[in-house]
Amino acid sequence: VQLQASGGGLVQAGGSLRLSCAASGRTLSSYFMGWFRQAPGKEREFVAAIKWSGGSTYYADSVKGRFTISRDNAKSTVYLQMDSLKPEDTAVYYCAAESGSYVYTATNYDFWGQGTQVTVSS
Repeated sequence: VQLQASGGGLVQAGGSLRLSCAASGRTLSSYFMGWFRQAPGKEREFVAAIKWSGGSTYYADSVKGRFTISRDNAKSTVYLQMDSLKPEDTAVYYCAAESGSYVYTATNYDFWGQGTQVTVSS
């Protein structure tokens, strides 16, 4: 599986960005797709996840109500719509895929894309 993340950039606090993660190489219908982020000097943390089949979603408390994860099955792409961005959202964002069922832990994920930088200025 190859995952290609894009859409990062520089935005002012309160603004919005949409990240995309295009998947290829394998049918992912049984997978969970997740977004993680890692700020300098910090551990990689869970942001959101979605089940390809059925579309069940999961969010970290820190982003609940501000971020929305979705998927387009026809395009094999997962999106992370980020609204009301805060400076503390600044990090490198990664998309990943896992075939298990516990979406919150990075070590459970089998495949990772390259990161995309999100910077939120105050």
